[in-house]
Amino acid sequence: MSAINPSTGGKRLDSWKEIAAFFGRDERTVNRWEKELGLPVHRLPGTKGRVYAFTDELSAWLAAPKNADAASPVEPSQPQPGSSAAGLTVISGRRDPADEEMGMRSTRQSWDNIRWLAAAVLGLSAVALVLLLHPGASRGVKKIAGREEALPRPASHGIVLASTPSHDPEAEQLYLKGRYYWNKRTPDDLSTALDYFTQAIVHDPNYSQAYVGMADCYNLMREYTLMPSNEAYPRALAAAKKAVELDDHSSEAHASLAYVSFFGIWDVATGEQEFRRAIDLDANNPAPHHWYANALVVLHRLPEALAEIDRAQALDPASNAILADKGNILRIAGRREQALTLLKQMESREPGFRSPHLYLKYLYLRSQDYPDYLVESRKDAQLVHDDAMLAISSAAERGYASGGARSMFEAMLQVQKKLYAQHLLPPTELAQTFALLGDKTESLRCLKAAYEQRDGALLFIETYPEFDGLHDQTDYRDLLSRMNLPPQ
Repeated sequence: MSAINPSTGGKRLDSWKEIAAFFGRDERTVNRWEKELGLPVHRLPGTKGRVYAFTDELSAWLAAPKNADAASPVEPSQPQPGSSAAGLTVISGRRDPADEEMGMRSTRQSWDNIRWLAAAVLGLSAVALVLLLHPGASRGVKKIAGREEALPRPASHGIVLASTPSHDPEAEQLYLKGRYYWNKRTPDDLSTALDYFTQAIVHDPNYSQAYVGMADCYNLMREYTLMPSNEAYPRALAAAKKAVELDDHSSEAHASLAYVSFFGIWDVATGEQEFRRAIDLDANNPAPHHWYANALVVLHRLPEALAEIDRAQALDPASNAILADKGNILRIAGRREQALTLLKQMESREPGFRSPHLYLKYLYLRSQDYPDYLVESRKDAQLVHDDAMLAISSAAERGYASGGARSMFEAMLQVQKKLYAQHLLPPTELAQTFALLGDKTESLRCLKAAYEQRDGALLFIETYPEFDGLHDQTDYRDLLSRMNLPPQ
């Protein structure tokens, strides 16, 4: 097993050869970078010339504007997982313990920096691309002069194969490996997928589909790993925009941009426009049908949502993600028994897949089946490796055992308040528990905080029956208006 950075989880490279391969350069070049540009290389005590480096430190060094010239490999070589490709810095799904110790910086401030960060990341990508196209540095990047006739493509669990394959066969194989792991949707598999997409970009910086894969990883990491939304979505936005820039005729690229526009930055109009554009470009791509179905749930257009998720399932019947989301949409549409049957079947068949547990948790809570709610809450927390969720789950179990439902919610609230004060819990969850206890004032206060912090769960606020009692509140209706959401 590869050694890791104990502070951040970054992988360790144990020689000049591995460090050089990380950048796609020769050993002499990275030696020079250490001397002249401060490349972060460490030396083993008591050895003669033995060195090591951490991929996360190398990526951070590479992302600095003063080091942008180093972003362009001139010799094809096998990059190491976790590398920085074409200026897009890859961040793992692990949360830095120091951030939890000191508290994350203001999420509101982070949101204000999203567009700046996305622009900066794309700017670095552009620098790398110019260098690659410079005479003597180019590796023969294929220029896209228009949409080619699409070949028949087999289903691939939510994403069809690339509509514009890379000119580099190795890059395409790396992309396909990334898609395999992306579809598994576990924290470790998403990190592995991100590594493969990054390697594909290093091999072919003009490969639109690899940027699509990177965007799709970040879009899911804030759900299936501990990466917060205000870190994941800016990176997803930058990668998706780069994918569209490289191939405006890619259905997959527009679908990824639609996802982050709608769910990430709450640009509802652009998100819906991009979903339709993706479907128009390729009606047989299951991804935009799938994600558009969830967007339609947010917009209360449930018959359309069911039609889109059925279309996605018909295009990719083997996709667990599509099937689980269908169960959730059936639940929200009031078809409880159908949803329960479908989700229980999935849970039995794929116990390590998070979504059925998450949706069953919601279903049991709303039907007041608290014993099963507690079971699914614990399974959900364990699958995400979330200590905060486990603490809440344990408190809920103790509360329910001692005094039933109200004691359960009260015990949960005490733990949630502490976690929220430490920036380890999104405000929407706190608002939900206040609402379950009948405290409208505190629930609404937390929802306002969720809006200021751009808590992603807030987008689905109208699907939470706990908040039905707030519908007559002026501040609640104003909140929906500011989010560009229609009232029920």
